[in-house]
Amino acid sequence: MDEIALTGLRVRGHHGVLPSERAEGQDFLIDTVLTVDTREAAATDDLAATVDYGVLASQLAEVVAGDPVDLIETLAARLADVCLSQPRVIAAKVTVHKPSAPIPLSFTDVSVTVERP
Repeated sequence: MDEIALTGLRVRGHHGVLPSERAEGQDFLIDTVLTVDTREAAATDDLAATVDYGVLASQLAEVVAGDPVDLIETLAARLADVCLSQPRVIAAKVTVHKPSAPIPLSFTDVSVTVERP
């Protein structure tokens, strides 16, 4: 199987357990890797035979910017469902990065990755 990756999608959301996270919001970075059979798209050079990653990016952004959740695990699962709703997607791996998580120590990133068939 083939893969289509969309990485570094930056969207402002209001997810988190703390009231300040809900009120102020923060940027989340989204990475996706989609398992897709791209043979038909390659043979026909037809966008309809693959995943329109521009449309997918907009759909993912709507979820991140939409209704807040406490956990990035929940957000990652919702984003995986969006990926799997694409007709050509066989499986999806989604990573949600929360680089501004409220941790009182120096760190680079916090992330959760889910894989769904």
